[in-house]
Amino acid sequence: MSDASDGRRTPAQAWAELQAGNERFARGHSANADKDLARRAEVAVSQHPFALVFGCGDSRVSAEIVFDQGLGRLFVVRTAGHVVDSGVLGSVEFGVGYLSIPLVVVLGHDSCGAVSATIDAVESGILPAGFVRDIVERVTPSVLAAQRAGRSSTEEVEAEHVRQTVRLLVDRSAMLSDAVLRGALAVVGLVYALDDGRVSVVEVIGDVAGASDIED
Repeated sequence: MSDASDGRRTPAQAWAELQAGNERFARGHSANADKDLARRAEVAVSQHPFALVFGCGDSRVSAEIVFDQGLGRLFVVRTAGHVVDSGVLGSVEFGVGYLSIPLVVVLGHDSCGAVSATIDAVESGILPAGFVRDIVERVTPSVLAAQRAGRSSTEEVEAEHVRQTVRLLVDRSAMLSDAVLRGALAVVGLVYALDDGRVSVVEVIGDVAGASDIED
């Protein structure tokens, strides 16, 4: 598919492509060939990604691999525990506002070290040293929200952290919320399973055909 086609995708079309790519990856049938010399030369001139993935920095959760996408297809932003700061917000707004990306995905995963560290800190009252403390402090509201809702398992907290991150992006960014209202953007929250390679939907803001929240 050409880059021009990528730029014209709707949120639903972008979501359908990510779903198809993840299914290929999970089945071990990865087929994306956009990694050769010709593709590299093509994208050296300009980029037209069809989706933005904001995910955890975990080495096991590479968005391009998880969704079976080649060079120039995804705009990727990553932090430990997918915590949001001004740099993240600016990067996401750049993707939506300047690259006309129609879909933003928040990609969490199971066995997340940042979430586990935060659960431990909340239970013990002891915060880690250095700038890791900042990560834990930013994940803490999600842990507390999960506990208030009676979601006590680590997996439930991880899903809640994805939900909270999706809502935070849209609440904090007027650009994103306006794009959602216009139907030009959708934001989808996913949890990736390390063992089987598949993603599960936990939150959707906007109109994406075929995406549905898992039961709260």
